[in-house]
Amino acid sequence: MKWKLNKNKPLTPQIFEQVCTMIALGELKPNERIFSVRDAALTAGVNPNTVQRAFENLEQKGIIYSVRGSGNYVSEDISKAKETLDGIIYQKTKEFFEDMSAISLSAEQTKQYVKEWEE
Repeated sequence: MKWKLNKNKPLTPQIFEQVCTMIALGELKPNERIFSVRDAALTAGVNPNTVQRAFENLEQKGIIYSVRGSGNYVSEDISKAKETLDGIIYQKTKEFFEDMSAISLSAEQTKQYVKEWEE
């Protein structure tokens, strides 16, 4: 697992999003045991409590489940991970367009910049 964390932003939501993405994209399979809190914290360079909070949020959403003494596993139904990821993408896209609007760029101008950046 390779983490892409921005240390200038809250870490727990970033870890939540990245694990959710791994599941939604099939990098982690249903009922597969995922990395431990300690391993994730070591590789990400964060406090284990940060990872634990992200895992708790994932469990509350039904994206992962824990087995006492065994670890955390991907839920059988990954549709919740996919729905959550769709929501994250929607929110980030909305925020991006709002930020561009705040600097007086129209949606069309923003789309043009995105198209140029993509090329």
